[in-house]
Amino acid sequence: MLLYRLDAIMTRWHRLIERACDRYRPERHYMRGPGPKWHARHRAGTAGAVP
Repeated sequence: MLLYRLDAIMTRWHRLIERACDRYRPERHYMRGPGPKWHARHRAGTAGAVP
């Protein structure tokens, strides 16, 4: 019984450490919107539009 609990605790601990050390962070990679080149191209085509 003691070994089962210890094994379960160690498994959960390892999962926690793996998640904490995961280098992939999706919030760093998502697109935040059109960039300056997109704005420059589309402003040139519309003279009267407000950006």
